[in-house]
Amino acid sequence: MRDVLRILAAPLLWLASFTAVYGLHGLICGHGIDGEIVGLMSLQRVLMATAWLLAIGAQTALLWALHAPRFASPSPFVGFVSRGTGWVGLVASVWTLFPAVATTYCL
Repeated sequence: MRDVLRILAAPLLWLASFTAVYGLHGLICGHGIDGEIVGLMSLQRVLMATAWLLAIGAQTALLWALHAPRFASPSPFVGFVSRGTGWVGLVASVWTLFPAVATTYCL
């Protein structure tokens, strides 16, 4: 059972991150959070960029854990596949969540 969790952890984390970031986008648009300026960016952009960076950080931490000997599987195949899905989860988080951060809001 642990091997299945190792293999599916990164895609499930990506799924949760994707849902959270686009859910936050919906909340920002639905509740009309104004474009207050925080530093050099608007509040919406700061919130979305923070959520995106947290998702990338979580995927990176998971990938690091999958490479660590403490959490490694005794099976070489499971270790290879889990690290592969870890990299896929990290790339998917960067690639699919970036448009929510980079594009305009609430048209």
